[in-house]
Amino acid sequence: MFARWLYYSFVTLSALGLIGVLLAGFAGLVIYSNLPSLDTLTDYRPKIPLRIYSEEGQMIGEFGAERRNVVSISEVPEHLKQAILAAEDDRFYEHGGVDYLGVLRAAYSNFSAGSVRQGASTITMQVARNFFLTREKTLTRKLSEALLAFKIEHSLSKDKILELYVNQIYLGHRSYGFAAAAHTYFGKSLQEINMVEAAMLAGLPKAPSSYNPISNPKRAKSRQLYVLGRLHKLNYISNEELSDLEKQPVPVKKQSSAFAMRAEYVAEMVRQVIYDRYQEETYDKGIKVYTTLRQLDQEAAYQALRKNVIEYDRRRGYRGPEAYIDLMKYGGNQEKTLDDALDEINDSDDIYAAVVITAKPNSVQAYKKGGEVIEITGDGLKFAQKFLAEKKDPGKKYITPGALIRVQKNQKHVWHIVQLPEIEAALVSIDPNDGAIRALIGGFDFYKNQFNHVTQAWRQPGSSFKPFIYSAALEKGFTPATIINDAPLSFSATQTGSQLWEPKNFDGKFEGPMRMRTALTKSKNLVSIRILQAIGIQYAQDYITRFGFDASRHPPYLPMALGSGSVTPMQMAAGYAVFANGGFRIAPYFIKKIEDEKGNVIEQFQPVSVTNGAKRVIDPRNAFIMTSMMQDVVNQGTAVKAKQLGRTDLAGKTGTTSNFIDAWFCGFQKDLVTIAWTGYDEPKSLGNNETGGRVALPIWMDYMGPVLKGVAMAEYKPPNGVVAARINSATGFRESGGDMTEYFLSEQLPPLNENPVEHTPKVTRDLQDQLF
Repeated sequence: MFARWLYYSFVTLSALGLIGVLLAGFAGLVIYSNLPSLDTLTDYRPKIPLRIYSEEGQMIGEFGAERRNVVSISEVPEHLKQAILAAEDDRFYEHGGVDYLGVLRAAYSNFSAGSVRQGASTITMQVARNFFLTREKTLTRKLSEALLAFKIEHSLSKDKILELYVNQIYLGHRSYGFAAAAHTYFGKSLQEINMVEAAMLAGLPKAPSSYNPISNPKRAKSRQLYVLGRLHKLNYISNEELSDLEKQPVPVKKQSSAFAMRAEYVAEMVRQVIYDRYQEETYDKGIKVYTTLRQLDQEAAYQALRKNVIEYDRRRGYRGPEAYIDLMKYGGNQEKTLDDALDEINDSDDIYAAVVITAKPNSVQAYKKGGEVIEITGDGLKFAQKFLAEKKDPGKKYITPGALIRVQKNQKHVWHIVQLPEIEAALVSIDPNDGAIRALIGGFDFYKNQFNHVTQAWRQPGSSFKPFIYSAALEKGFTPATIINDAPLSFSATQTGSQLWEPKNFDGKFEGPMRMRTALTKSKNLVSIRILQAIGIQYAQDYITRFGFDASRHPPYLPMALGSGSVTPMQMAAGYAVFANGGFRIAPYFIKKIEDEKGNVIEQFQPVSVTNGAKRVIDPRNAFIMTSMMQDVVNQGTAVKAKQLGRTDLAGKTGTTSNFIDAWFCGFQKDLVTIAWTGYDEPKSLGNNETGGRVALPIWMDYMGPVLKGVAMAEYKPPNGVVAARINSATGFRESGGDMTEYFLSEQLPPLNENPVEHTPKVTRDLQDQLF
């Protein structure tokens, strides 16, 4: 009976087993017959983001859901291949798609550990899953994955499969593929990474969000050590190499510095243009855009703006901690509390967010994103010393444990307490001959404030607008030697468009009759108003449109002479370019060409230039004389500080609006026009004496200095129809023995010893009360 029972049991089990095998085989055949085509693999067309480059070909921006650089397997360094195989599939070149030994090894490891600690997916199975399947944990998906792996192995070579894996796998921070990850985490090409970096990258596929060195440096290091251990076990590295590699720190490079230069505002401008043309294809078709930016110019602009904005902010004093963190939010797990608090707070280049752990009058310890604890002492505390007082006044913010502060290393690598500036600034620099934008910084920090102040900020230009009014006066018959009275004026509301107005000069002084050249050099408001009265407000409003200004933004009232209208820094750049290039209107542009992913040119921009179709909008003689007058602003006027650059070919004009709300310097060299602006987004005073010459001019100088280094001195030669004559600097009269040389239009050259009334241009003879 027992033997019979065993026999029937065996037969039954065998039958069930056979049925199970048959059913599994049938299911496999059904699933296999429904597996997707491998065309996606054999004709691999990954999503490649929009990439933006400088004129030299340096990448400055990238837009797309998937950051990817496609490489061939021959371009992958051997040590990276070894690291990938050691971490993910060391028998890759031996199995046929499914590693049965790996399955048994993983099962034993998981059984011994009492939990799932190892997976058995091969690289081929991961390729199958990444291209065709979901990550749902079902038997059907797993069977489909295995069958797809067999199909892939049958159709593609091992090297091709590994190449697909290297390019397709997600590795965190929008990086798909190892080449993109190398750039994201280390700022290097794939060929440049060393074994330490290779081990770090090879550890990412397991859990990119948990092991990437930007978000979790400690876990990343732990995973890297595992990969190095596997490399040693497989005899890819020696004992000595393992010991040396394990000691090396996490070699991560800040993600925000992944591009060749800081040009986020321009990159966003390009993105908007390309999206308008190509819509959603913008982000996955591998479009390449080459801009007009030059690396030297852009880097100099970024450093100049940051440095001077921070210096201005320090003059205003420390405002206290940004916020306070509850250090007991997670009880004793302070590290989790700190990491959570800092996770959503952006650093600003080399200015880092940190949470204070301990605070004493002579020492502060703070926790920085990534787990680093830093100590700040001595000079590093001076800026915020008042906020470390032992005796604390109620209601005042102090630096105490939990305070969110900002820290920065100085040139000696010593930590200092700093703060993010509240003030904003902008700089734009263009080639006046064709409008090519060479540098553009739209604000202090793009990630803090994406509002582009170069193109979007409509601000009062103040005295930096005066050259356009003076140019109109030259057109009406004035000369640089025309005498105009610098004396008090008073106007009714109907004349100003607002209220009773008694304008003052910046320095509060009135100097009486003076030459027009001197008035611009000293930025005399009362002279500018008298000039506008004399030439006519309507005429001036129409005249400024020649330079690209919108007449409707400059109401026809006398304050227009002092820059009470609205402009953008980009408009000012185009306007000053007319003076620099001899009278031609150009349009600023920033895209040179657009290519497809294979490098074929889709569009090539052909700008209108001085030598190619640009419209002349003012007489070249007018442009020359205005340039000469603005050179005096630099040589002996409100921008005399710019003489420190040691050049004789600089011209420009400072601008400061009422109550020191906006500060400008607009200036140029023959082949480069640069505009610098500073102010608050919510307009308020920059502070007493925070003028264009003090706040904006230093930005301009710190940019122009390095950019013009080694550039030959330009000459401004008088065009035909301009004559030089000796005049008396005090009276403006032409005298053979005069003490200075002045320029005149040939038809306006006054006779020797002309009397004061006749010396005034005919157009203003009937308006002597306005000039004097």
